[in-house]
Amino acid sequence: MIHSPFRQSTKTFTLALLITNALVHVMRADREADLVILDTVSAENLGIETEVVERRDFRETLFALGRIQAKPGGHAFVSSRVAGRLVDVPAHEGDFIKAGDPVAVVESRQPGNPPPRLTLHAPISGLVVRSLQHLGEPVVPEIPILEIVDLSEAYAVAKIPEDKVSWIKSNTLSDIKVAAYPDRIMKGTWERFGTMADVSNATLDAYFRIRDPGENIRPNMRTEFTLHINTKKDVMAVPKEALQGDSFQPFVFVKDFELPNAFLKAPVVTGTQNDSHVEILKGLFPGDEVVTRGAYPLAFAGNGGISLKEALDAAHGHEHNEDGSEMTTAQKATKASGSGKNLSGFGDGPLTWFLIVLCVIQWLLLALLAVKKKAVEE
Repeated sequence: MIHSPFRQSTKTFTLALLITNALVHVMRADREADLVILDTVSAENLGIETEVVERRDFRETLFALGRIQAKPGGHAFVSSRVAGRLVDVPAHEGDFIKAGDPVAVVESRQPGNPPPRLTLHAPISGLVVRSLQHLGEPVVPEIPILEIVDLSEAYAVAKIPEDKVSWIKSNTLSDIKVAAYPDRIMKGTWERFGTMADVSNATLDAYFRIRDPGENIRPNMRTEFTLHINTKKDVMAVPKEALQGDSFQPFVFVKDFELPNAFLKAPVVTGTQNDSHVEILKGLFPGDEVVTRGAYPLAFAGNGGISLKEALDAAHGHEHNEDGSEMTTAQKATKASGSGKNLSGFGDGPLTWFLIVLCVIQWLLLALLAVKKKAVEE
């Protein structure tokens, strides 16, 4: 009976020691599994770049495809009021003309020597998109000779899914890119919807007015739209290229605060995304540095002990040295290898101090157990 409290205390202390040891080993194992450490040369060859996470205004966007279309009233045909023969066509397909410029000459069928001629002028300024009759052909009033399109303003018509139509408001703007000129971004303002939906793909046309699109833009050109739907305040977001994994298990690599060239795999919960960033709901804190450039091959390097060479080979589709540098022709022939490797370890940061505290607690428990045992024995 005298030893009962001591035995109870011994069981309690022993259980605490076991839990402490288990926690230390689990945390160390988890950290080592998710930590990728590169030497300096390997990090440089991988081209690692990071960005500090901070709260910002986050623009929600909607992506859509569409075409360029001439504005209403910006489309005209040139035709003759009298029958005759086409004897001159000063304007040709692809020419930019001004309103009032002579574009065709028709020789009338009325008697005369020579027969009277009628000069036709452009009703609008714009691009001659079609020549519908050739020199010497008979001209009748019902058949147009030329087609002109005014491109000083145009519409970019986006195909909007029906379930997203309500997202578009009167002040909705869009960045518009033409596939032929992907580096140029035009600004468009939503003006109206089409009158009928497309039943084949469940979309509705949305018309965005483009001012001064330039002489290289043509009707029916394919366009890409990034519609500005809404702006969220105080949102934590990372660049799209930083996000790795899949939609079920997304993660990013965070630069370690303790070790140089060390990156920790951090699972995240994502929200909405736009054309450049992804909203992060959980898993990061402001001030974290996430890997942007080099995150994809780094994901290979941190997957099951795959080397940096194997990671870059898989990411880029050709062979590299062990340190991640490009192999020369001679090196490829001899299969020379470098020294890139993954390590794991601890520095002197917060996690290290936490583990030290756990170890101190463990030793204190052991010391207390020894003191109690000695006291009971005496």
